Amino acid sequence: MSDSSTIIKQLDEATINKIAAGEVVERPASVVKELVENAIDAQADRIEIITAGGGKNLIRVVDNGLGMTRDDLQMAVRRHCTSKLDPDDLMDIRHLGFRGEALPSIGSIARLGITSRHASESHAWEIAVEGGRERALKPAALNIGTRIDVKDLFFSTPARLKFLKSDRAENMAISEVIKRIAMANPKVRFTLTGEDRSRLDYANVNGPDAHLVRMGQVMGKAFRDNAVEIDALRDTVRLTGFAGLPTLNRANSLQQFVFVNGRPVRDKMMLGAIRGAYADYLFGGRHPCVVLFIDLDPHEVDVNVHPTKADVRFRDAGHIRGLVVGAIRQAIAAAGHRATNTGGSATLAALRPDGVRATEAGNAALSGGEPDGRSPGSSSAYRPAPSYQPTKPLNWDWRQSVYAPQTATEGQLSSESAEGAPLQEMQEQPQDGFSAPPAQSALAQSTPSMSAMPEMQGRMADVSTPSADARANDSLPDPAALGRPLGAARAQIHENYIIAQTEDGLVIVDQHAAHERLVYEKLKASLAAKGIARQGMLIPHVVEMEEDDVERLMGATEELERLGLALESFGPGAVAVRETPAILGKPNIERLVRDIADDLAEWDKTSRVEEKILHVAATMACHGSVRSGRRLRAEEMDALLREMEATPHSGQCNHGRPTYVELKLSDIERLFSRS
Repeated sequence: MSDSSTIIKQLDEATINKIAAGEVVERPASVVKELVENAIDAQADRIEIITAGGGKNLIRVVDNGLGMTRDDLQMAVRRHCTSKLDPDDLMDIRHLGFRGEALPSIGSIARLGITSRHASESHAWEIAVEGGRERALKPAALNIGTRIDVKDLFFSTPARLKFLKSDRAENMAISEVIKRIAMANPKVRFTLTGEDRSRLDYANVNGPDAHLVRMGQVMGKAFRDNAVEIDALRDTVRLTGFAGLPTLNRANSLQQFVFVNGRPVRDKMMLGAIRGAYADYLFGGRHPCVVLFIDLDPHEVDVNVHPTKADVRFRDAGHIRGLVVGAIRQAIAAAGHRATNTGGSATLAALRPDGVRATEAGNAALSGGEPDGRSPGSSSAYRPAPSYQPTKPLNWDWRQSVYAPQTATEGQLSSESAEGAPLQEMQEQPQDGFSAPPAQSALAQSTPSMSAMPEMQGRMADVSTPSADARANDSLPDPAALGRPLGAARAQIHENYIIAQTEDGLVIVDQHAAHERLVYEKLKASLAAKGIARQGMLIPHVVEMEEDDVERLMGATEELERLGLALESFGPGAVAVRETPAILGKPNIERLVRDIADDLAEWDKTSRVEEKILHVAATMACHGSVRSGRRLRAEEMDALLREMEATPHSGQCNHGRPTYVELKLSDIERLFSRS
């Protein structure tokens, strides 16, 4: 065959680099990821990232790593040149980068400039690559480390620019990349700046709690304060990290982070394992907050299955999944009745009247001025914020209230003062340092007489009377009970909420939600001890489905039978269901079996039957628990608190909501400006 008829052609180097760039460089965030990972591989402990135009105009990464020599710098911009891979053992990957494709791929679609200095060199060297064309090396000035500039991204492939999002969206994607890398490297300081973005600065952290402190920097104080530590070892696989309490949940899975040998990944199997671990605590589409670090032999995981190394494949996926599910459940169980403290913070925030502005208004009223120092008659007079509208005049006196305490009768007050002097004399005599007022003040004129107070309070008796007996015990609380985590019951309000006193605060318990969880845990323990009862079918129910689905179901028959669902193959394209769990009553068998098959196809695991059984148990617990509106005696309330302390997972109800809120005395005192 002649050359003119050949339709298969050898691509030139520039085209090859552009194709490779299309796989490696999806957006500006991809460039940032590759460059920052190279800096970490170079043992840098300080990395600065600067962007402009969402990363399309400029990406600059500066690190204080080992740097490169002149010869290494020249080789670094050429394809498939790497120092991180052993040709004799391609599975022994111990660095974040290893293919040697990032720099030449970036240089083929952007203007790339690299300046680097190694400790063995007297000065730095600089090289540039524009649209795949390499420039000559030249001397430069730089401290030990590397600086990489990427300008005009996709200038040689302008069609790619059409598929990028707004600068704001690209900046957010870059921030997300830095957050993920920062989580796995707490000893490295990361700084992300730019003219069109807010500054992001994660200080380097050392010590045994370095990872938890970094989690607080990245995910916030709420996660740091409401996460339980995970540390498990099975064979040669080590699992560490932090699992958020079930009451700390989100509407999506974006707060779930998994790292394999220090590499951030988004693995479907791992997400399914996290979902299975929390299946008993979260319902209604809520997702937990989790950070997991898996360390294992590099030969046990394949990180080269995705161009951007975002996915991995484990040699024994079932082993890893079992470790993740078991470790998370064990960590949550060890937390006992603990619930998130965000409920107390939200309660305190709701009680504060517009925070600072309300405080400023009160201080201004006392000083006779305006909050910002203006005089009362200035043209731009201060107006309270809409969320803070005083319902009483600023000179209002609490003694006008119908709720004012009556500690003595009018006769007692008029006959004798605290020091034995008649009350009238006390009112007429000037006090030390003060002169008697020339006339009765407006406040005194507006104050109702003492004889009118009982009548006014009587008219409001129906409002001030609590919905239940507010006194749980007239005597002082038991000191031993005060020292317990949930304290001593002191009152019940609105026939649903128990008020308990602790040594350093108070606890508000939702009696229905708390008892519902207690009943649910007892039902689960009973099912585990006695096994799941089955109900046989007189005539097996045949479900027709694809042969692949039948094969998957046959591979899971042992697990399904343990849960009370017995099925067997019924020809090449059907299964016959012979027994179902009795607790499910009369389920839609065909839908149940198909859902199980879909789970097996997507996650290679199914918890469908278990979830349905637990859902029925949760429903039974809801109907069998103490209802809202029931008045409890003091001993009943204390018994409920003690049982909550002894029952795992009692800090959240069956729907993932907290069963109690704790308020510290110091926080309460701040509400009244007593701190």
